[in-house]
Amino acid sequence: MPSSRPRSRRASLLSSEVLDRSRILDTLVNNLDGMVYRCLNDENWSMVFVSQGCQRLTGYSADQILQDPGFSWNRITHPEDRGRVSEALGWAIASRQRFAVEYRIITASREVKWILERGVPVLNEQGELVLEGLMEDISQQKAMVESLEQAEERFRHIFENASEGIFQSTREGRYLAANQALARLYRYDSPEQLIDELSDLDQRLYVDPERRNEFLRLMKSSGEVLNFESEILRRDGSRLWISENAHEVWDARGRFVCYEGTVQDISERKHYQEQLERQANHDLLTGLPNRTLLADRLEQGLAQATRLGYYLCVVFIDLDNFKFINDGLGHAVGDLLLKEVAERLGGCLRASDTVARLGGDEFVLVINSHYQVSTVISLLERVLREVNRPVLLDGREFQVGASLGVAMFPDDGRDADSLLKRADIAMYAAKKVGRNNFQFFTEDLNRIANDRLNIEAAMRLALEQDGFEVYYQPKVDGQRRIVGVEALARWFHPELGPVGPDRFIPIAEETGLIQPLTVAILRRAFAAARCWNQDRVEPLRVAVNLSPLLFIGQDLVQRLGDLLDEAQLAANCVEVEITETVFLGDKDRAVKVLEELRTLGVQLAMDDFGTGYSSLSYLRHFPLDVVKIDRSLVTDVESEEEVAMIAGAAISLGKRLRKRVVAEGVENQAQFDFLCEQGCDEFQGFLFSRPVPAAAIDRMLEAGGVLSACG
Repeated sequence: MPSSRPRSRRASLLSSEVLDRSRILDTLVNNLDGMVYRCLNDENWSMVFVSQGCQRLTGYSADQILQDPGFSWNRITHPEDRGRVSEALGWAIASRQRFAVEYRIITASREVKWILERGVPVLNEQGELVLEGLMEDISQQKAMVESLEQAEERFRHIFENASEGIFQSTREGRYLAANQALARLYRYDSPEQLIDELSDLDQRLYVDPERRNEFLRLMKSSGEVLNFESEILRRDGSRLWISENAHEVWDARGRFVCYEGTVQDISERKHYQEQLERQANHDLLTGLPNRTLLADRLEQGLAQATRLGYYLCVVFIDLDNFKFINDGLGHAVGDLLLKEVAERLGGCLRASDTVARLGGDEFVLVINSHYQVSTVISLLERVLREVNRPVLLDGREFQVGASLGVAMFPDDGRDADSLLKRADIAMYAAKKVGRNNFQFFTEDLNRIANDRLNIEAAMRLALEQDGFEVYYQPKVDGQRRIVGVEALARWFHPELGPVGPDRFIPIAEETGLIQPLTVAILRRAFAAARCWNQDRVEPLRVAVNLSPLLFIGQDLVQRLGDLLDEAQLAANCVEVEITETVFLGDKDRAVKVLEELRTLGVQLAMDDFGTGYSSLSYLRHFPLDVVKIDRSLVTDVESEEEVAMIAGAAISLGKRLRKRVVAEGVENQAQFDFLCEQGCDEFQGFLFSRPVPAAAIDRMLEAGGVLSACG
């Protein structure tokens, strides 16, 4: 039994917490830039509570507003606005809806102020309908709008008759005014249409959104931009190069009003410049960057890699057997091959990467922003596969390989020349090994690459030979009765030894092996679950993890249903565990798949709850049945007060949302006792059992299915 001292301490903490909340609420309300209020639903909207902000807002003290029988809020409301305010408040009360209304008041000093009142009808302590809300002074905003309207009127004639595009815009990227010439330039029917539709300049106007940031930077530093060139998107989707001249406009009080400027079409001049630059920086045969542009791209990539701490990868490529084709079939056929290879290489890379041609059959790849060697290896394998695909030349089919040499920044060199030289050395090493392969300049990276390739090859063989096993970790309820298990893939290779999931799962996802691996695991887990659920009243659920990559395919639900039918297993015996990364891609599709899974009858669980940054919204909006409290919220829960508070809050949240709450990583009795006390439904961890083969689960169930502490 827990001692009374901790219980007393918790009560004391709760008491002080209530006091703190009251003090904080009072401070917050009375320091708001506005007036918090409660008023009656009567003819004069009689105030029964106002915050201290009333003095700043109205010039009247709280006592005057609340105790002076001659005071009424309706009286200080501007006569021209009273009817409109009454109508808005009456609608809110009738519909029990929140409201927001702007109107004028007359202060104690006879000053007219514009205010924004937002509130909601509620029932007070006696069950009577009252209004509660916040009033804020918006006079300055109103004055700004009036000032801008006056400025627009003064300059309207210039706007409408100028031959150049003229505009006024806000810092936030919205046009305040535009003339007909600008609308015509951007392919809008009228200035009004341009202003209405073009409300986000950085995303909808500039082809490169960073140009807007550069525009703002120049404005901030010098107050103007001169001959600012940008490529923009017109309303019909066509592109146009423009030159802007603009400056800041300030009012008499030194307050910013807008940006004001002119726009000219410079497309013809810009296209001529681009033609000259392309001829100087691109290979004439393939259209790829040449040696000059490659040097520039390398310098940019090195600067970015240094700043962000990523790898930069330089790959030197030499085609195998090119000389045979070029000499045997002629240079025209050789040129066709080079153009085909250039296109295939470009198709392998992202827009941020570079493929360049140095001359002859030599190409260079500059691969940016990779933080894992494994992703570089996957890309290199794709390059080899693409180059090695058969190509039709002069009516005959040929297969051309490539030798790739790889140098990595910062390990193999810190400047462009060093990286190119060492990638060239590695390329010759690839030719010596046997061509149509890649070699890293660094031996350690070569070892990693070989290890990864060995694991991938071994995985393919293991899948063909049913070499993966499934272990199961029990889940228990508060009485330590087994109510479910989690199926976990395990791999024991005769030569590699035990290969952990942290090694083989990422490779499976990168190579496309995750689908056959998942099918193999599900088939075994479903067969075992069918045996365990024979003659059971309450289903013993088997939980299976699904990779987010499986949600990209079109047949996940169908395939899962087929496996259930094959095992003759009821869907309510299966719990599908996902992580929030499922929703980071096509969220709508992910939700659709989850709804189809729920229709199939399986339970849906959010794994690793408490570790991401969007889990709370997922609990509310997505069709989830279970949340699994991450082990990081369980570790030290028995000894760290802050950890205990966070874990308790997570459990409480899950229960309030009517989810089944499972805690994983339970390793000692104190953690189990705490989680039970907080209302957790199920528990999983080394306190009860490590992951074990199916036969061990059989023995546990035959012995009654109640687990004592794991020895």
